[in-house]
Amino acid sequence: MAAAHNLTRYSVLAFELEVAASLWAKFLGLMGRAALGPGAGLWLPDSNGIHMMFMRFPIDAIFLGKPDGAGARPVVSLHRGLRAGIGLVPLVRGAHGVLELPVGTIEASGTRVGDLVRIGEPVSRG
Repeated sequence: MAAAHNLTRYSVLAFELEVAASLWAKFLGLMGRAALGPGAGLWLPDSNGIHMMFMRFPIDAIFLGKPDGAGARPVVSLHRGLRAGIGLVPLVRGAHGVLELPVGTIEASGTRVGDLVRIGEPVSRG
């Protein structure tokens, strides 16, 4: 389990971030799940595209670039409220990972293209 922090906005994107490191885990993603709880998310490292097939709920997706020397990744694209079951999301040039998060996370965190995000150790909720 990991966490995702928006370093630019001093906000937490996910407290409980699952990592889908294998090709199979990336393909399965969030398919078949009933929901994604507040503070939860899925990190798909080294990915530049996602699909919404067989999804049962909408999500926000944040596409991130390669990490810098300190591990911070730039936000290269934002996709709010992706609808469940609606095929492929176009590939994002320059993306090297995708955060799949509950709808409203992008807006609530103030995340914008160009912000720096770090994927790392979980943080305390308190």
